Amino acid sequence: MIDSFLHAGIRFKRLVWGWPLLLVLVSCGARQPVPEPAPYLEVGEASYYARKFHGRPTASGERYDENAMTAAHPHLPFGTLLKVKSLKNRRTVVVRVNDRGPFINGRIIDVSRAAARRLGMLQDGLMRVEVTLADSPDGTI
Repeated sequence: MIDSFLHAGIRFKRLVWGWPLLLVLVSCGARQPVPEPAPYLEVGEASYYARKFHGRPTASGERYDENAMTAAHPHLPFGTLLKVKSLKNRRTVVVRVNDRGPFINGRIIDVSRAAARRLGMLQDGLMRVEVTLADSPDGTI
């Protein structure tokens, strides 16, 4: 009887020490490569801020300046640099996200008046654009 308890105790010790050792060995194995993040790309309608918003606070807390190269985006972090390219005339601008919006279905970005001027959209007010990240060479977040 005592002999079977001794053997059971040895088996239990092996079990207690075996699992952590197995976990350490498994975790030291070859790691799977982490997939590259997909490039950020949005295609859709852009609009620009009306003059009445000049000087008003943005969602980031800074004041909107119609002469700055800024934009409103629904979810990208404040400070994100975006390259906005017109699909009509191929002009591009780099803007910094400092506000939230646009809040109209089908629109993906609101740009400042200065950015709209460079894109050539002041006349129409809306323009189909391609938006990618500007601060990384491959356009990944």
